[in-house]
Amino acid sequence: MTKISVYGIPNCDTVKKARAWLDAKRLDYTFHDYKKEGADAAKLAEWSDAVGWEPLLNRRGTTFRALSDADKTDIDRDKAIRLMEASPSLIKRPVVEHPSGLLVGFNAAEWEEALG
Repeated sequence: MTKISVYGIPNCDTVKKARAWLDAKRLDYTFHDYKKEGADAAKLAEWSDAVGWEPLLNRRGTTFRALSDADKTDIDRDKAIRLMEASPSLIKRPVVEHPSGLLVGFNAAEWEEALG
């Protein structure tokens, strides 16, 4: 059986769509709830190495907009990881680990190609 791990926040609309897609495909997965379990800096670093930190950092959400100007400027990989670890709502959702790689965000066509 394929091992799929989904990371996100359960009440996020995009995470809900992604989980519904997985359920419709009858794919087994584990869910990591950032609100209950937090975000791990080592995991964020691993993901950053795989896809870059930029796709992981959600700059569109209210959490990012609420950051201080100092936090929003001069962001590099290490600073992004620190910010996302401290505030998991800054991580684009969902992040999905699967045997062939990593998916960030929900795009049905990408997911079909990777998991379908």
